[in-house]
Amino acid sequence: MKRISFIFILASVLFLSACGGGSGADDRLFLTIATGGQSGVYYPLGASLGKLYETELGAKSSVQATGASVENINLLDQKRAELAIIMGDAASQAYEGTGPFDKKVQSFAAVASLYPNYVQVITTKDSGIETIEDLKGKRVGVGAPNSGVELNARAILEAYGMSYDDFEEDFLSYSEAIDGIKNGTVDAAFVTSGIPNPAVTDLSTTHEVKVIPIEGEGMKKLKELYPYYAENTIPKGTYGNKEDVPTASIMNLLVVRRDMDEETVYRLTKTMFENLEKIQSSHNAAKAIKLETAKDSVPVPFHPGAEKYLKEAGVE
Repeated sequence: MKRISFIFILASVLFLSACGGGSGADDRLFLTIATGGQSGVYYPLGASLGKLYETELGAKSSVQATGASVENINLLDQKRAELAIIMGDAASQAYEGTGPFDKKVQSFAAVASLYPNYVQVITTKDSGIETIEDLKGKRVGVGAPNSGVELNARAILEAYGMSYDDFEEDFLSYSEAIDGIKNGTVDAAFVTSGIPNPAVTDLSTTHEVKVIPIEGEGMKKLKELYPYYAENTIPKGTYGNKEDVPTASIMNLLVVRRDMDEETVYRLTKTMFENLEKIQSSHNAAKAIKLETAKDSVPVPFHPGAEKYLKEAGVE
């Protein structure tokens, strides 16, 4: 009987040790980072961030490919992720309980403003599409359902007095939409990301890419409806385009679960900004991440831990 009891106790100790329980528990910081599709910028940026936290803080990180902004906010709210990259409009809508959110979701807080996402309406020269209005009657990729891209597509269309009733919408990821353009099943696609977007760059190797401008009265109306949009430019040569293309942009944010303790978020924020060159090397778009712009265009409250570091660093 004593032998059986001893074996049971030993097995229990080994089980607890494997699960991280007991006095020998692994007390490392565990981080799930919610990003976006693997063909966008969020995923490599999140992977770079996770690797940095493993190297500098001894953390154990898991980078999760997702449908991006809205899904990421829900993952934070469900405590299935600790960090996420999202767009500013989705953050604002979550706090207000509007758009794709049927109630206020305020279980996350800002760490920093990252880099601008450019609204890129992509087609090819052969499509004959020159303006947003020319999308009428076409087959258009509008992003994954309730993704940040789809929120942007709806906002742009609203600003131009249009809706999905004007064309055949396809809820596709970046890569799926671009593949559709390649094989002729899609005429144009909304791609909201940093520049250059890898999927669009790939398209430009086989087709003459056309980026549809967002400008004039449409841009004016967009900013009136949604002040978090800004005027921006896709530089000439980004996808072989011979001239700058005016468009709208919106800031990406790094956010964290609101219930994370202040000291942990302070260390996460400090580590990122003190090793910024490693993050910037993850993608060309990430080169726009700077300490001095960490508070730009952030529509939700900062986490106290992030606020503490940014104040120490002199960011107002």
